[in-house]
Amino acid sequence: MRLKDKVILVTASTRGIGLAIVKKCAAEGARVYMAARDMERAQEIANTMDFVKCVYNDATKPETFTSMVEDVVRNAGRIDVLVNNFGTSNPGKDLDFAGTDPQVFLDTVNLNLRSVFMASQAAVRHMTEHGGSIINISSVGGLVPDISQVAYGTGKAAINYLTKLIAVHEAKHRIRCNAVLPGMTATEAVEKYLSDDFRNLFLRHIPLGRMGQTEEIAEAVCYFASDASAYTTGQILTVSGGFGLATPVYGDLASKDNRR
Repeated sequence: MRLKDKVILVTASTRGIGLAIVKKCAAEGARVYMAARDMERAQEIANTMDFVKCVYNDATKPETFTSMVEDVVRNAGRIDVLVNNFGTSNPGKDLDFAGTDPQVFLDTVNLNLRSVFMASQAAVRHMTEHGGSIINISSVGGLVPDISQVAYGTGKAAINYLTKLIAVHEAKHRIRCNAVLPGMTATEAVEKYLSDDFRNLFLRHIPLGRMGQTEEIAEAVCYFASDASAYTTGQILTVSGGFGLATPVYGDLASKDNRR
């Protein structure tokens, strides 16, 4: 029960990594608030768990990043942890540098970055008296340039920097800020948008040789949410099976190895 009685708000929490975070935090004793646009779906999920409630958040409506935090504080009396899990991209339009429409680039970066900035700013106002933890779900795509998704990668890189900035600026209030960077993770989105050929190609460049599980991302979040990380802030933690560590020719060499 590492998170007993902590009040935790998780954005984009009705599926995938967000839902895994909700389940893990609830299992660890937290009072969890699921921020979601589809309140009906969120409520159905919340009804299956103890100490889980829902608040409304629509990333296309900036004012709801503030209102969701206010709703949590109004109901629970405080907020201890904010998990900024929301992130979006349109693989069909978020292409390479030359092929991406400027408006698609600007809209994607704006949506992803403001979701972290505005939600964190709203949460900090209520954490200054007692401290707290902000955890941003970024991506290895914000560290290692890809051949596509130029807007998504740029936005995630900015979130990594913003994580460090918040950590430095808010340390005086005992507010910590860290980021978890998933690699390829077994989610519905990966299953829907990535072909088997692409997944297999990608896996060749992961030293551990497999996709991550949503529960493994949730474990990293749980650490940053707990008092076990009370002396840890401004950190960028990749949970990616070692992707990006090896020489660029690793995938070609590994495919000839008996281990593959």
